[in-house]
Amino acid sequence: MADPNILRESFIATVSDGYEIACHNWRPSQNDSTSRVIVLHGIQSHAGWYEQLGRILASQGIDVLMPDRRGSGSNLKDRGHASKSGRLMADLTEIQHTWNHRTGNDRPPVLAGISWGGKLAAMAVAHSPDHYSGLALVAPGLFAKVRPPLKTQIGIAISALLRPKQPFDIPLSDPALFTANPERQIFIASDPATLHQATARFFIVSRAMDLRLNRVRKRLTLPIFLQMAGLDRIVNNEKIQRFVAKAPASSKSIANYPNAHHTLEFEQGPVTERYALDLAGWIKGLS
Repeated sequence: MADPNILRESFIATVSDGYEIACHNWRPSQNDSTSRVIVLHGIQSHAGWYEQLGRILASQGIDVLMPDRRGSGSNLKDRGHASKSGRLMADLTEIQHTWNHRTGNDRPPVLAGISWGGKLAAMAVAHSPDHYSGLALVAPGLFAKVRPPLKTQIGIAISALLRPKQPFDIPLSDPALFTANPERQIFIASDPATLHQATARFFIVSRAMDLRLNRVRKRLTLPIFLQMAGLDRIVNNEKIQRFVAKAPASSKSIANYPNAHHTLEFEQGPVTERYALDLAGWIKGLS
């Protein structure tokens, strides 16, 4: 049953290169929220994976925006493609302008990145700290445990020069990597909007972002909240924790969910609500 205290709507943000990006917004129906957050999804997922997160954050008085990354989710054009990281960061800036105009609110939001979205979020905050009030990293894909096989990596490098939109499988085909919840494993396997392939150019862009993480870290001065899944098989928690520890952030908070797998949203038991409430509490604490 829909919660009458929460408004949920979708809209299109047309960015400067003409691409139309689907955006999804949850907010309190009284429109009196003092806190705002933009949530970036992972490499395969989309905003539809995080409906519960959107509802819980909105129920706590937070205005929530979740854009589907270009080529992901309900964005069907150039599926799985990105030409450069600068284009993805420009998308965020332009989406934020559209959101500000729609809501009449230009307060800098928290930027939250889930999985691969954490990498993009860290880059965006480092590049434009004045656009945001804080950085939340939810099982962030800063240091991956899972990569394409060497032969595939060679194929990606060659194709990036000759056929940049050549698709390659994303090496996360086993839903058990994301969650131990059997129902959610079935959802991941059957969800038609889940991204199973990305272009050669996207993989190169992603790898280039990896190589820039050290420079990015040195410019992360805003407050950081890190949420880690203790049983994560997709990202390296130890390296991520060291990365955050070395960042010159004005404040740092860490929450660890020791019995959870990578996609906290999809786990069984209280952790699915707990991580959302923890994030809400941290965001509201910045206001």
